[in-house]
Amino acid sequence: MKKIAIPKEVSDIVHALEGASFEAYPVGGCVRDALLEIEPKDWDIATNAKPEEIRAIFPKTFYENKFYTVTIQTNSNNNALKEIEITTFRSEGKYEDKRRPSDVKPAKSIEEDLSRRDFTVNAIALKIQNYEILDPFDGQKDITAKLIRAVGNANERFEEDALRMLRAVRIAIALGFEIEKETASAIAHHAQLLKLISKERVRDEFIKIISSDRAQKGIELLNALGLLKYFLPEIEEGIGIGQNKHHIYTVWEHNLRALDYSAKENYEPLIRLAALFHDIAKPRSKRGDGHDSTFYGHDVLGAKMTIEVMERLKFSRSEIEKVSKLVRWHLFNYDIDTDDATTDSSIRRLIRNVGEENIADLVRVRICDRIGSGVPKAIPYRLRHFQYRVEKVLREKEAIKVTMLKINGADIIKLLGIKPGKKIGHILNALLEEALDDSSKNTSEYLFMRVPELGKLSEKELIILRKKAEEKSERAEEGRQEGIKKKYHVT
Repeated sequence: MKKIAIPKEVSDIVHALEGASFEAYPVGGCVRDALLEIEPKDWDIATNAKPEEIRAIFPKTFYENKFYTVTIQTNSNNNALKEIEITTFRSEGKYEDKRRPSDVKPAKSIEEDLSRRDFTVNAIALKIQNYEILDPFDGQKDITAKLIRAVGNANERFEEDALRMLRAVRIAIALGFEIEKETASAIAHHAQLLKLISKERVRDEFIKIISSDRAQKGIELLNALGLLKYFLPEIEEGIGIGQNKHHIYTVWEHNLRALDYSAKENYEPLIRLAALFHDIAKPRSKRGDGHDSTFYGHDVLGAKMTIEVMERLKFSRSEIEKVSKLVRWHLFNYDIDTDDATTDSSIRRLIRNVGEENIADLVRVRICDRIGSGVPKAIPYRLRHFQYRVEKVLREKEAIKVTMLKINGADIIKLLGIKPGKKIGHILNALLEEALDDSSKNTSEYLFMRVPELGKLSEKELIILRKKAEEKSERAEEGRQEGIKKKYHVT
């Protein structure tokens, strides 16, 4: 067989362990990937040396777990090789909580260690002196056949650690493999065990799945195996939900096609998530049936559902905020050819609502939406013109947040002779509303003249003033959007 290229950092560690009279083998996914001529993302080494013996050989290590894994810090310039994990041969006891072994003991041999692993394609080790492949479960045969097969009894493997079911999907999708029939049957049978797995672990596997080139296939496979409903049932609500005369796909098909385009464009995971979630609320907001059905308000409800889903899966606050904004505003309407043409004020407000840092990603989600609807052209003239107008607003530094006003809190305190407090913020927000409506008002002359007038109002009156301004703007925008919806058949 063709020799596997072993990085110097890995061979040095193996030789050091062997020089101290221990066995050591590159093992698992790194060997699998090397056999497939894919550059491994990380390298793992299995050895019969105990953690304290490993640490005695290598000065730069850290070991803070109960699974006999020591991490070696190297001086490599390659991120995949800066840290290499060395694990003592392990023999694991029962997985009482379906998540982690309750009893981990050293194994007597590499063969025993390999027998505890999840899939045959990962139960492979390499003896680097003569490039001998240790493959007691015919993993190479399954690699050739492009199959993901559980080691030993598939039911036992998934009863031990239910997360392996998601890993089966993730590895299959990443490699373009199929899941072997009995393994797939065992996954479908034990799918409900996924409820016992921590949401963080489920989230991490899910993100890896949608981050692959075959993201759409990944979601379809999760659904086919009965796994999706245990952590993302909201997406399944779109199955079989027809749209209207302006759409050729069901909600489920449309969302997956949007995700597929985001994967083809290699968009970052959060954009892919927004593409998958952008119409998540259509089944719940559908009114009527057939060609004349509508989905008004699915953008607002979709943002709320996105927050609920992402909070359940323990995403970070910043991640939730970004994706929910992209879902909330993905239906932004833009027109330049009618009396209801989009105004500069609405452009500024959209940037304010979404965030300057998210505008480009909002356009990307909109493009995914278009392609997912079967539209052949990703960026039509109207969308290109929208991008131009956004760039103009940003280039000319038109005010979209209070920090961009030609006045600040210190100026207001000095003008009004009052102490710092909430009223300062209310005045700044009232001034911003005016600048959003009319950018020509963002001048020192106007703002300094306006502050004494606003200063006469109470905090309650300032809040009411701001709310009225927002409501007026929203009504005007809703009127424009209705005109655009009628013209371009947007629902």
